[in-house]
Amino acid sequence: MPGVVSVKTPANAPPLRVAVPETQPNRSELSNPPRTPMKKTPSSSTPSRSKPSPGRSPGVSSAAVLDDPSLDNPDLGPFLLKLARDAIASGEGPNKALDYAIRATKSFERCCAAAAPPVPGGSDGGPVLDLAMSLHVLAAIYCSLGRFDEAVPPLERAIKVPDPTRGPDHSLAAFSGCMQLGDTLSMLGQIDRSIACYEEGLKIQIQTLGETDPRVGETCRYLAEAYVQAMQFNKAEDLCKKTLEIHRAHSEPASLEEAADRRLMAIICEAKGDYENALEHLVLASMAMIASGQESEVASIDVSIGNIYMSLCRFDEAVFSYQKALTVFKSSKGETHPTVASVFVRLAELYHRTGKLRESKSYCENALRIYNKPVPGTTVEEIAGGLTEISAIYESVDEPEEALKLLQKSMKLLEDKPGQQSAIAGLEARMGVMYYTLGRYEDARNAFENAVTKLRAAGEKSAFFGVVLNQMGLACVQLFKIDEAGELFEEARGILEQERGPCDQDTLGVYSNLAATYDAMGR
Repeated sequence: MPGVVSVKTPANAPPLRVAVPETQPNRSELSNPPRTPMKKTPSSSTPSRSKPSPGRSPGVSSAAVLDDPSLDNPDLGPFLLKLARDAIASGEGPNKALDYAIRATKSFERCCAAAAPPVPGGSDGGPVLDLAMSLHVLAAIYCSLGRFDEAVPPLERAIKVPDPTRGPDHSLAAFSGCMQLGDTLSMLGQIDRSIACYEEGLKIQIQTLGETDPRVGETCRYLAEAYVQAMQFNKAEDLCKKTLEIHRAHSEPASLEEAADRRLMAIICEAKGDYENALEHLVLASMAMIASGQESEVASIDVSIGNIYMSLCRFDEAVFSYQKALTVFKSSKGETHPTVASVFVRLAELYHRTGKLRESKSYCENALRIYNKPVPGTTVEEIAGGLTEISAIYESVDEPEEALKLLQKSMKLLEDKPGQQSAIAGLEARMGVMYYTLGRYEDARNAFENAVTKLRAAGEKSAFFGVVLNQMGLACVQLFKIDEAGELFEEARGILEQERGPCDQDTLGVYSNLAATYDAMGR
């Protein structure tokens, strides 16, 4: 049978930023929420977590809320919503705010039911928009508690409540609901549904503001980032080009908006193997940042330029770019900042590729010293990502035991963080590959099984999932579990045929494995 196919671990996705709105926004704010900047390596899946957080308060029972006659008072909903916001601001906690938000929502629902039907073509929002806002706040509180699955129904309802044909305020409410629901589904790992929500939000925004409004450009970039994480690079490229056109029309030449668009376009070009175009976009983005005095951003772009040079095997130029960035980060952020460690990791990878293993290991050790004693403010995602990259270097220099330790440490850091289940599944898949290489087939099968369980729970149907199924099948073959292996190979074949086509190398590998398994089964 063919050997073990390499498994790529999905990168961490951006964390959901939950904000409880203070007031009903107006038409001028019809734009997207902020999105965390993209990582260098796009991901094939988004982390998920649907398990409720421990320590929930009993809250207000549904029966008690429904039987409360005071909720018919039209002044009660706004008052309760204000109490919910005040509870969060004062530090009383989200559980208290949740009780207020549930009651506020029920009050607004009753007021909507009692209100007169809307006049055709009218623009008055009335209690309808109050209800939509209350549902948004309720969902945001659920998200702040880590209860993302419970945030979905209120947001699905919030999208249906407004009528975009009744004016810009209704359009804004529907747009905001689509984007918030997209972020929440992304945290649950339901990437296809998430992207569908962003697409619907963009459609509403275009209908309200027109094709060339700069706020439409921001949403196009937002959706393009989601396409990148879903590895739909052609769609991402089309949207990013549209974003560039909009920003060029509304901004000064070499603006910060254009620089951000070009950095995203560079990621897309790099993912498609178009390194020369990626380099061109990064150089133009760097020039814009230099003109704006954004020293740290210039250094970040230098790291990306170094990555492209390394892909093009222009190693001397890559070293120069990395060292330039390293100097800036050390002076601006401090020598023990995780950004410094990330550049050490890049240099370690470069020297490993050029056969300078002593220098490579030295940079790995420098990075590990920073990750082992992180400065305040360092996120566990930064540490876990760095440890994962270092483990790949140790694995490639034939130190699998050390690589496994780093992966286990990375997994432990992420296991209690919201929205990291798919990232953990990627780590488990990599551990399975290493166990397989070491001949520890039972450990390999268990690691792959854990990964498959998490990916299946997130509704994963990507090529990555197909590859992991194939890996698990190979481990089952080594354990003489032929029937189980056959089922895994068959499922992997169906996914890879759909995602990559019948002539892809991974699909052909599964065909070969499946043929050999059928032969062993006497079929």
